Amino acid sequence: MLFHAAPYPTLNQCRADKVVLLPLGAIEQHGPHLSVSTDTDIVTQLAQQAEAQLPDTVLLCPTLPVGSSHHHLAFGGTLSLSPELYTQVVIDLVSSLVQAGFERIVLLNGHGGNITPVRQALALLSHRFDRTHSPLIALATYWELGGKAFAGEAPMESPALSHACEYETSLMLHLFPEKVWMDRVERARRPAPNGYVGWEDDEPYRGVTVFKQTEFISSNGSSGEPQKGTADKGKHLFETALNALTEFLSAFSGWRKSELVISSQTELNVK
Repeated sequence: MLFHAAPYPTLNQCRADKVVLLPLGAIEQHGPHLSVSTDTDIVTQLAQQAEAQLPDTVLLCPTLPVGSSHHHLAFGGTLSLSPELYTQVVIDLVSSLVQAGFERIVLLNGHGGNITPVRQALALLSHRFDRTHSPLIALATYWELGGKAFAGEAPMESPALSHACEYETSLMLHLFPEKVWMDRVERARRPAPNGYVGWEDDEPYRGVTVFKQTEFISSNGSSGEPQKGTADKGKHLFETALNALTEFLSAFSGWRKSELVISSQTELNVK
């Protein structure tokens, strides 16, 4: 069911039995060979296909096309909300749904830069609504749902999804080949590996995080091995992500709302 195509009385009737799906994209540079709409295109396609497979479960919202992408601004071709503002935008959109009575909400993410501000939004939404509405609100990032398929498992040849890489290039060759210019692919110059920080997601996470603007870690805005992208790999990745997403949404629709237990203490003695 499509949120934007229904009148509000119809939407109000399905507040308790639908999973609201809000895709989160980005408009940002994706190297010299991919459209700046890449993140929005991929996550929108996944959301639309999930709704088509689960029309009685999913209430699909329009994609939020702009994300938090300030780290890409130096290359141009980027529309971005600051992390602080993006957090507030997500809070306001989800608050609108919660206050309208929707009980199950999934934020389907398609851009790495959105993850931290959305997690912050979830923490603040929990503080605001757990005791009054007790909604179930989840963040799901499609390549994390996809698991090993997005972490070096065959047929992929590079260690993990990063940015304008083998994975995203493959997905776009499968979904939107007209938005891919393979004759412009050039492997970016990147910092040397240091054993702790995976500049190209080629190091396992070891508890160390370093954040740098993209121009300091990529010569052309891309990463990974985009020259290895193929449409067949993209089909495999898309089907894997879609299966994982529909499986999660089906499970999420049956989760029991957490029962809030408040123990009151009438008297506190401090000695």
